[in-house]
Amino acid sequence: AQEGILLFYHIKGLQYELKICTDILQPISSLIFSPDYTVLLLVTDQGTVYTYKPVHSGEAVKLLDTCSSCFLAADFLTPGNKYCVSVTISGEVQVWFLEDGTCLSKLNLDIEVHV
Repeated sequence: AQEGILLFYHIKGLQYELKICTDILQPISSLIFSPDYTVLLLVTDQGTVYTYKPVHSGEAVKLLDTCSSCFLAADFLTPGNKYCVSVTISGEVQVWFLEDGTCLSKLNLDIEVHV
């Protein structure tokens, strides 16, 4: 959300319980689950990508952080959830290893990307 807080709502009938999962202190621009729903990617307005594992209920882990060009979007490469692909506003497409944030490859499209 705009405050950078990931919330969990447990809904049962007409009752619900609200739980704060993690606070990354930056507005979240997008989030997406891995194909097996074990990992959540959180992309911020400042160009940072975090991973969050709902089953482990821990803190979000900063995976990627850009200085020169903010990430516009990120998604998992399927099958599995070991790799993700990202695109920056400047048009750079990158493939990342999610375990440690290693950039495996990149391609510059030489155009500015918009949503």
